[in-house]
Amino acid sequence: MKKILFLSLCFVIISYMTEAQQLTTPQASTTQTVKQNFGLSAVELNYSRPSVKGRKIFGALVPYGKVWRTGANNATVITFGDEVIIGGKKVPAGKYGLLTIPEQDQWTIILSKQVDVTSPADYKQDQDVVRVTSKAEALPFSVETFTIMFNDVKPNAMSIDLIWDQTLVALPVETDIDSKIMAQIKSLVEGDNRPYFPAAMYYMENGKDLNKALAWFDKAVEQNPKAYWAYHQRANLLVKMGKKQEAIASANKSIELAKEAKNADYVTLNENLLKTLK
Repeated sequence: MKKILFLSLCFVIISYMTEAQQLTTPQASTTQTVKQNFGLSAVELNYSRPSVKGRKIFGALVPYGKVWRTGANNATVITFGDEVIIGGKKVPAGKYGLLTIPEQDQWTIILSKQVDVTSPADYKQDQDVVRVTSKAEALPFSVETFTIMFNDVKPNAMSIDLIWDQTLVALPVETDIDSKIMAQIKSLVEGDNRPYFPAAMYYMENGKDLNKALAWFDKAVEQNPKAYWAYHQRANLLVKMGKKQEAIASANKSIELAKEAKNADYVTLNENLLKTLK
């Protein structure tokens, strides 16, 4: 009988331990993965997000003058799908540890080959890829949960903002897309598959050879005589070139084709353009 009771007790204990091992609770500092299309590729960031919880953060929980993993739990890792420029230095595509050294007025921001740094003792400065300083800006409000966000995103530049408590630190990031796009345009326009419309748009929007852009818009409408969108952008280009009457004719042609295609948006765009040319 005692043996049976003992075995029963063991069974209950083992069952309890098994259930306890299966218990799932929320992370104290939740993990977030953020992906941002940038340039001709994308940037991905993986980090953990601690909260203030009534504590003093910078200069206390996060000491000044020491390497910080820039988050909680695991190392903060950033992946660039293409080469970027940070602090005037080219950073090849790849995966990097995002580390910081906070100070009261400015931070040192580090991209490291190390992607597993979770404490200052793990950090090796000879593994730095780039190191820049950035001003620590005081916010007029408090942000409870540590946040890293991609901000002010443009085709060739953006800011990676580190925000927590009442502090914001920004890391400017750039990428060279012009040389890559120009190489694509040269290759494709001279090849069999000629992207006249996007090539003309790029030239027009970036202040390049407008005469060449016009020639490509003309080729685009030759390729597709029903392309009301190409006639509209051609009209915009002609306005830039000071060719008012030609612009009016192109806009009117775009309206005609857009009505045939039942695209009211382009009808309105062209009518608004024509109002500026009266």
